[in-house]
Amino acid sequence: MMKTGILTAALTVAFAAGSAGAATQQGDLLIKFKNVETLKAFALMSKGAGSKVETLGATQWVHVKMSPEQQKEISIEDIRSNPEVLAVQPNYKLHLLENYQLKSPALRAQLAKMVAAQNFKPAAMPADNPPFPSATPVGGTGADPDFAKQWGMNDIGLKKGLSQHRGKGVVVAVIDTGVDYTHEDLVDNMWRNKGEMGTDAQGRDKSSNGVDDDGNGYIDDVMGWDFAANDNKPFDLAVDPIQILMGGGNPGHGTHCAGNVAARGDNGKGVEGVAPDAQIMALRFLSEKGEGDTAGAIKAIDYAVANGAQVLSNSWGSEGDDPAEGEKNQALKDSIQRAADKGVIFIAAAGNGHSGVGYDNDSDAKPGVPASYDNDNIVSVAALDVASAFGSFSNWGARTVDIGAPGVKVYSTTVGSHYSDTVIDMYGIKATWDGTSMACPHVAGAAALYLSAHPGATVKQIKDALLNSATPVPALQGKVVSGGKLNVEKMMAQ
Repeated sequence: MMKTGILTAALTVAFAAGSAGAATQQGDLLIKFKNVETLKAFALMSKGAGSKVETLGATQWVHVKMSPEQQKEISIEDIRSNPEVLAVQPNYKLHLLENYQLKSPALRAQLAKMVAAQNFKPAAMPADNPPFPSATPVGGTGADPDFAKQWGMNDIGLKKGLSQHRGKGVVVAVIDTGVDYTHEDLVDNMWRNKGEMGTDAQGRDKSSNGVDDDGNGYIDDVMGWDFAANDNKPFDLAVDPIQILMGGGNPGHGTHCAGNVAARGDNGKGVEGVAPDAQIMALRFLSEKGEGDTAGAIKAIDYAVANGAQVLSNSWGSEGDDPAEGEKNQALKDSIQRAADKGVIFIAAAGNGHSGVGYDNDSDAKPGVPASYDNDNIVSVAALDVASAFGSFSNWGARTVDIGAPGVKVYSTTVGSHYSDTVIDMYGIKATWDGTSMACPHVAGAAALYLSAHPGATVKQIKDALLNSATPVPALQGKVVSGGKLNVEKMMAQ
């Protein structure tokens, strides 16, 4: 039985009136307890206290949303001073690294007038409740008709690097805005949770019986999980281009990234990913607004690791942790370390600068995170153009950024079984698929390729293979750890 003192400590943290410290700047917190038993006591005693509490898997962290009344009565300092608490931090916001919104209010107003004058009808958003695709392959044979448009795949030597090892058996978690898992060039490579497929003892379809058949804590999670909406449909909800220009949001980011990782190869459709036989696990924690938070990212990372992903592709982050709070995002670092402890590599976009102008992650006061964290399993990726120069937006760092990869005008899969290198081209405004977000999944796919050729390779072995095979590039010398760009042909020849 738990000691009364521990229960009292838990209850004290559960928002009893604290000292006269400053009120928390936000009541959305992550708290790390000294042991799991205290955490459980806290969660139990907090029920009905006006707060929302969730434990973050089998960790010592708990996510708490305080009520407005509680925020007035207790500060982060109050919580931190509790002897059962190891750390407390805000539930930092995370987001897509790209923002295609028009920055100028005057231009947005002008665009609104143009749209109104032409009676523009926004395209319908893709269904938010799409059916799970059948496990029966869609199939198809023949050359991928749009491969020639993928300058990046040619630049990294993909065709020469592919042999009998094409990523088969390797699961890559695309942690993002979700994936259009019905896309013709992705559907055959989507990961499916076998524990939630088939029929149960009552003859019901496991994918829709409302039961956690595999006991992993998630119900009917056939394709992965949506941590933004908290349901089992991690579908990529792309918003209309006009909405993106006017207010920002998701243009189908996760689907574009997924195609770079593992669009099906030689199926006579569209394009080819770096690892054309790998499996894509769809995990959504960024909403259609392109926004998410640390708690969602942690749950997605932990889900991916627990359910068999060997590579994590992460085209999201923030421009440093919030300096107003004076805290680092230790909870996120801890989750990345848990992945490392399980032998899972974490590929991260280096960041797209301040207001779209790249900077040095080594020295800037607000380095791109999580790419610049010091976890050994992180591979941080800068974006290059067709001339092997940095994209003007791309961050760099001789210590904190590892390698360059294609990231300017990248052609890949888009929502609705489409393909494009252009996000928006209307009313004289054009934006292409540019970003370290596009570079990151190239390297994630390469990691999957290497793993398929070297099953059981350690994180260090994968990382060394990626960096040691990089093609030296003058623009990257002294700017990234490897001094070069991704070279799949050379990597697979090792």
